[in-house]
Formats: sequence, C-alpha cells, structure tokens
Amino acid sequence: MTRAKRGFKARRRRKKILALASGFRGSRKNRYRTAIHVVRRALKFSYRDRRTRKRDFRKLWIVRINAAARAGGLRYSEFIHGLKIKGISLDRSVLAELALHDQPAFSQLVGQAKSALAQ
Repeated sequence: MTRAKRGFKARRRRKKILALASGFRGSRKNRYRTAIHVVRRALKFSYRDRRTRKRDFRKLWIVRINAAARAGGLRYSEFIHGLKIKGISLDRSVLAELALHDQPAFSQLVGQAKSALAQ
C-alpha cells in the first residue's frame, strides 16, 4: 500500500497562505503552521480597518472643515446647514480639500452659507 501525499491541492493551499505571509518577520513568513494564524489575524484586521478608515477620514474632514469655517465666523453645523439651504452639494472630502488648499474659495463658500442663514 502506498501512502497518499495529498497532491497539488494541498501544496496550492499552503503556497497561497505563505504568499500572503510574505513580508512578515521571522519564521512567520515561512512556517506554514505559524503563518496560518498570522495571516488569518491580518486578514481580520484588514477587513475591519477598511471600514474604520472610512470613519476616520470623515472625522478628519469634519475637523478641517470646522476649523476653516470657524476662521470665517461660522460653526461647522451652521456652515453645512447654510450650504444645504443654498443648494450647494459638495461632499466633505471636497470641502476639506478646499479648506486646506484653497482658502479664498472656501471663504466664498462660508460667505454663501452666512448669507443663506441671514435670510
């Protein structure tokens, strides 16, 4: 009776895990048993943090918009409300870029929001 050697499918499965573990330090990159645990953990973190990244960037954009709006004399919520009244629909990432790199354009938007709130 000959022994069963699993064939190419097991090798393909192991190679896939070890390919995902390349770049890890120490024996984690070339020992299959260790690599399984580390790769599963890494995939779990990457899945979770793809969602966290969206939240973090939105927070950052809001902080930047708030700082620039306050420099123009409005709070963040008043600024967003004023833009909504005027019908200016720019998302927060664009507003944050304007606040950071194009202050004159952002101050015009603050003026528009102020005029909408004054009416």
